[in-house]
Amino acid sequence: MSQPGTARTRLLNVALTLFTRHGVEATSLQMIADELGVTKAAVYHQFHAKEDIVVALTEPLVEGLRSAIEQAEAKRGAAARTDAALAGIIDLVVRNRHLAALLQADVAMARLMDTDPERLDLKLRIGALLAGPEPTTERLVRVAMVGGGLMLTGHDPNLAAVSDDELGHHLLTSARRLLGLRTPASDRVPTTR
Repeated sequence: MSQPGTARTRLLNVALTLFTRHGVEATSLQMIADELGVTKAAVYHQFHAKEDIVVALTEPLVEGLRSAIEQAEAKRGAAARTDAALAGIIDLVVRNRHLAALLQADVAMARLMDTDPERLDLKLRIGALLAGPEPTTERLVRVAMVGGGLMLTGHDPNLAAVSDDELGHHLLTSARRLLGLRTPASDRVPTTR
């Protein structure tokens, strides 16, 4: 007997694989059913529409983003808020590489983030945290570069074998440099000669 949630989890994993391979628009519920070896009705039993699958896939990322934003907004000082927001985003991106890349690269996924009021609010809040108060055009460009680059790391085959810890460290170090943030002493890696 299968455990509760197993069919749903398996369906979401297959959907993510197919969405990554073909894109959300080009992936049909029938394709998901075929990949699972079940009927389309079995997919409908779990989700009534493809959009419901997209929402279910992205919900953990959205919850993680909400938590990272709230933690960052509680910090004192703009630099501390920016650094906390950056660290929170990087943690989410590293733990959800393929999904984060899909959110950035797939038009249907991006549309969901931009049309859902709650998700759009989170996107705007994280942007404000990274840009800081009264950002210059240069700062906004840097934030856009960091955000886009972070989200697409999951698609880079050169990084597929890099551990989450190592990838997270390098992403945070590079993003801090690009945004002009100081690296806390506790995060510095000693250099060897």
